[in-house]
Amino acid sequence: MQDFGDAFGLAFALVLARDGDLMEIIGLSLRVSLCAMLVSSAIALPFGALVAISRFSGRGAVIVLMNALMGLPPVVVGLLVYLLLSNAGPLGSLGLLYTPSAMIIAQSILITPIIAALARQVIEDLHVEYAEQFRSLCVPVRTAIGALLWDARYSLLTVALAGFGRAIAEVGAVIIVGGNINHLTRVMTTAIALETSKGDLALALALGMVLLAIALVVNAGVMALRSTATRVAYA
Repeated sequence: MQDFGDAFGLAFALVLARDGDLMEIIGLSLRVSLCAMLVSSAIALPFGALVAISRFSGRGAVIVLMNALMGLPPVVVGLLVYLLLSNAGPLGSLGLLYTPSAMIIAQSILITPIIAALARQVIEDLHVEYAEQFRSLCVPVRTAIGALLWDARYSLLTVALAGFGRAIAEVGAVIIVGGNINHLTRVMTTAIALETSKGDLALALALGMVLLAIALVVNAGVMALRSTATRVAYA
């Protein structure tokens, strides 16, 4: 076990020197989480908008389910994806287990309900302003969804960033389906867990610093987008 002072010093040195292993882990983390965010957004934003403007039997139950799925246990998601992608599973022939693709699938499943539920609330609030106009012009549902998604683009970007923040901080699901394989599926969260258990605090602290910096950047981006959305709304 390293001394705390030495560990912090080495951690700063690794970050400043842009250590090769450190940058590889950070790069993979960003790629996996960004891909998961894009996949989830492509599914969740239209679905959330559809639920927001539609009125159908069982809509309340769908909304309750969407909100409940926001709290999906990551290890359960990881287990389900593992069973799907394992050799005995229905998708085992694809050979995706213990690859970055498996990690993207797991993160996408985890954050899709989050993005869908938050997007549904954003679009539903906005739809109140447009509902009468849409009805008077007989606007088709598909066109209405497109218009609402565009008008709420800044708010929805904050929703997508919230999903990204959740994805990049995930450890349980990705370690199950990715295996934390060096130079292949090792991301920041799994590397922090591994290096801490080994007593190599320098690399763990360096990755923790970068993860915190990313969280700050994401939150700053959310605040900037909200400010922009507010200015646009009152323009």
